Amino acid sequence: MLLQSLPSLILILGVVVAVPAKEKRVHRHSDLSDHAHDDSTGFHYDHEAFLGKEEAKTFDQLTPEESKDKLGKIVDRIDTDKDGFVSHGELHQWIKHRQRRYIEENVLKHWKEYDQNKDGKIGWEEYKNTTYGYYLDEEFDDVDDKASYKAMLTRDERRFRTADRDGDGIATKDEFTAFLHPEEYDHMKAVVIQETVEDIDKNGDGKITLDEYIGDMFTPENGESEPDWVLTEKKHFTEIRDTNKDGFLDNHEVAQWILPGEIDHTDNEAKHLIHETDTDKDDKITKKEILANWNMFVGSQATNYGEDLTRRHDEL
Repeated sequence: MLLQSLPSLILILGVVVAVPAKEKRVHRHSDLSDHAHDDSTGFHYDHEAFLGKEEAKTFDQLTPEESKDKLGKIVDRIDTDKDGFVSHGELHQWIKHRQRRYIEENVLKHWKEYDQNKDGKIGWEEYKNTTYGYYLDEEFDDVDDKASYKAMLTRDERRFRTADRDGDGIATKDEFTAFLHPEEYDHMKAVVIQETVEDIDKNGDGKITLDEYIGDMFTPENGESEPDWVLTEKKHFTEIRDTNKDGFLDNHEVAQWILPGEIDHTDNEAKHLIHETDTDKDDKITKKEILANWNMFVGSQATNYGEDLTRRHDEL
């Protein structure tokens, strides 16, 4: 990317930091973590589900003793009826609360960046000028991939207009939340589906082929053979996702894939944590049971160091 001055560098960093591509890409509905949920390789998914993504990072900087101490205090808060047990209902409500808090904190962080005139609202022009201002004047001439930035601007505007339910060109806090986290709102579902298709559909025909579907997840390097999970995904594409068997995924089929409304990730995670830690199998967990399995709920410097060592050993 060609940059003419330091101010332009700051502005382009603002584009990346303000609304990162990962946040814009909505590929799974209301999942609790970007990590794979595989306890055999670590508990990062469980940590982010239980604490929220940002809070999980703070625990990763604590000693094991500090982590366990803070976890004990959290358990006391989760046990709302003070009967000495954490029930499925209490754990379910806690995880929902933490996930919602992550979204609220994320929105607040971006809100401060974009509400330039501090009037408690963010207009489309305000957002656009803060994010793309320098490049709007230059028509993106200083950007290597000019088409991508123009497409990003078009995509941002489409999402903003959909989130702006009253059509006044100004986002309230709730409308801005819908803009940043469209997966949380029913009226944003069409945008979520459209963006997913656009991200995966490389030839621009409005449909997703098997090669595009797999290519979004896995690209072999230096003659690398396909792992078993790729073969499983191919089977899912042909046998499950492609419901009309025409060899493509259309918008309706993509909706069934990424917005399966019957799945409650929060409920599933609450059941999972109780199942793994409920030693006496009474369908509720005590503080003692939780602290005995503390590293499943929260991280620490030690658990991260151990996982790093294991990962390096496996790579060797």
